[in-house]
Amino acid sequence: MNWTNSLRNISQILENMIVTDASGEVLVVDAGFEKAVDWITECRQDKRRIYFVGNGASASMASHFSADLAKMANVPTEVFTDCALLTATGNDFGYDQSFAFPLRQRVVENEVLIAISSSGNSPNTVEAVKVAKKLSGRTVTVTAMSQDNTMRSLGDLNFYLPTETYGMAESGHAVVLHHLIDLF
Repeated sequence: MNWTNSLRNISQILENMIVTDASGEVLVVDAGFEKAVDWITECRQDKRRIYFVGNGASASMASHFSADLAKMANVPTEVFTDCALLTATGNDFGYDQSFAFPLRQRVVENEVLIAISSSGNSPNTVEAVKVAKKLSGRTVTVTAMSQDNTMRSLGDLNFYLPTETYGMAESGHAVVLHHLIDLF
């Protein structure tokens, strides 16, 4: 694939993004972003937090966009990238609990979790979404790969990119998250 084809491919993936709500209803893309902005704005007004989770490149994005959102939206954010916390939690409770465990200690009603996963099936991000929902948090998923990935069926607001490659998923997720931040 040459550069021009890669550009066309990422553009098509982004143009075909599907945003759904908790019931699976498809939303107009801008309405999905507007809802996320509203939730984040409410958190800012009430001094509640926005949490970010992800694995690998998605963990890097979680850290990056947590910092950007704190800076641009003036909202408290938290990302679980502390090596000691992740390894101790994974060792003591299982890797699938590496984000769920600290979220259980922190999430309060109407705080927002933004969970990023290319596959949408990473056990630790899936468990984080479940915990946030159980504690009455709001959940935003950013996924790709299979349309029926687990996280997409769990989120209150779901941004799904139709691609089967990690490179395009990760590149697309960065564009989606930058757009969200730029709305502030």
